[in-house]
Amino acid sequence: MDVSAKITGIKYTPLICRELETFEISNLQKSFPRIGTFLLKIEGKEFAVSWWTSAKRTRTYPYARVYNSLSFHGKKVTIIPIYKDEGLDGDRDYLQWDTVSLMSLLGIYTIISYYRDAAKSKKYKNKIASQRFDLNHISGELRRLLSYQSDSLHWNLDQINRVGKICQMALNAYSTTSKRLGVKMHSKKSAEERIKELLKGKENFMSLSRRLAHDAQRRESLTKQPKESLTGEKATITIKNYLGGYYYLTVDEIKIRGNEIELIEGKHSKKSLLPALSDIKDGLVKMMLFTNLKDVRTEKDRYKHRSILKLTSDVQLSRQSFTENIKQKLKAILQESQTNGFVVTLNGVMLQDMVTEA
Repeated sequence: MDVSAKITGIKYTPLICRELETFEISNLQKSFPRIGTFLLKIEGKEFAVSWWTSAKRTRTYPYARVYNSLSFHGKKVTIIPIYKDEGLDGDRDYLQWDTVSLMSLLGIYTIISYYRDAAKSKKYKNKIASQRFDLNHISGELRRLLSYQSDSLHWNLDQINRVGKICQMALNAYSTTSKRLGVKMHSKKSAEERIKELLKGKENFMSLSRRLAHDAQRRESLTKQPKESLTGEKATITIKNYLGGYYYLTVDEIKIRGNEIELIEGKHSKKSLLPALSDIKDGLVKMMLFTNLKDVRTEKDRYKHRSILKLTSDVQLSRQSFTENIKQKLKAILQESQTNGFVVTLNGVMLQDMVTEA
């Protein structure tokens, strides 16, 4: 099923962001790679900073890191590699325009950077690990952001204008790392072709990224992830924002009941009663989008919509499984859902009913 919707802005109150540790800019290296989200002091000001391990948002859980920065009232920054090459025996991911566009919508200032160095994998001949950002580049962008007065949208558009240069720096760094470690990387020619497109300017980058994102959306809509326990129909959803940008996403599960359509994000756990908190927070970022949608429709009909975070587990529910820690987590998730207007279920039971009984 194909669903379309519009979004004019995001109104959402995050309630389970974790407490952030504070670092000075001079100790920036200590925060990488130990902590995914932290507060950074620089010349008397503070930023909430998160960083992505990969440019691809579906491979890890970067949304959870971004989520943890959202309760901070100052500038929120996220650092994303322009692309990540793990070597011939690993993966290679490129940044998509829609990722940057989503960060703009969330009010997140994006720093597009690159990995400068790495270590050789102990398991694979042609794979690298423990990749490290160019912290000099990141520090320079953070200092430039200090005096930046415009909003995240304008900053992020400026970052897009720099992608060609950043991609070339990344390619040079990977070439150096490849020679130093004796590791074969993915085709340099295909990376250079991508760079040529990026160097043609922002519009080309946006067009290329949208096409690739749309292709990825189609592929994902046909697959069922191992961490999903779903019963309904999977769907694609194309969201148009007030900037004219498009997000090509998938909805884990769609159900139509009369004139209402349910948009369901699924998170599953095999061994625990609840999915990992980082996984749940990843789902909450989807709720930020879904709860703010307008004009939700299929090809033929327009619907009222309801947003649902569907938590499932292979562990059977019992009174003994509701430890005090689990109860506190459930209450916090329930409070966030009630504050922001979405529904949470756990193994088919409404969370509100479950918390009351527990």
